[in-house]
Amino acid sequence: MINKVVSGPDEAIKDINDGQTLMLGGFGLCGIPENCISALVKKGVKNLTCISNNAGVDDFGIGLMLQTRQVKKMISSYVGENAEFERQLLSGELEVELIPQGTLATRCMATGYGMPAIFTPAGVGTEVAEGKETRNFNGKDYLMEYAFDADFALVKAWKGDTAGNLVFRSTSRNFNPVMAMAGKITIAEVEELVEVGTLDPDHIHTPGVYVHRIFQGKDYEKRIEQRTVRSKS
Repeated sequence: MINKVVSGPDEAIKDINDGQTLMLGGFGLCGIPENCISALVKKGVKNLTCISNNAGVDDFGIGLMLQTRQVKKMISSYVGENAEFERQLLSGELEVELIPQGTLATRCMATGYGMPAIFTPAGVGTEVAEGKETRNFNGKDYLMEYAFDADFALVKAWKGDTAGNLVFRSTSRNFNPVMAMAGKITIAEVEELVEVGTLDPDHIHTPGVYVHRIFQGKDYEKRIEQRTVRSKS
């Protein structure tokens, strides 16, 4: 078996270069590859296209890369918690492609399955459909959307083993598994790295065949994107 374990995030992202396309897993701030993002900020790669459910917040997640002007284009479905994102969008500094959330997930999945495109009713008759092919199936119009072409997928799991098998927890399963399937090179950071045979095969969400590099991360913050509490009565 080829050794997939690397020493840490700096080694994991060492061949990510300017102008490449990255998928970044997570949902909101849950299950994002925190250590890899910090390493990218440290490395200073620029002109990146980032495919992610969200754009982080101003001082965390992809928001850190936006602050350092490393992102050329964001492909996302939700970006409402990031003031710097808004500023760059309105000033024309940042290209943005907003995608319905189900379409975003399915385009990731299509890439992993080796499918070139999907057909979806989401976006038909709206600005999303401008310039795209529409076909009619059984009397209903569907929009053709291409599968993604990502150089790297950066994901974060709860547990992983040295063969690259991954287990996610709760909300972090939303985008991490489909993105792990879709990168030409998939890098996984995990809270706990164990030996092969430790994980229950029935509980593995992403098989190691999809994962090229894995390392045990540290100092996870696990922030809440927008904390809402009841007022005292």
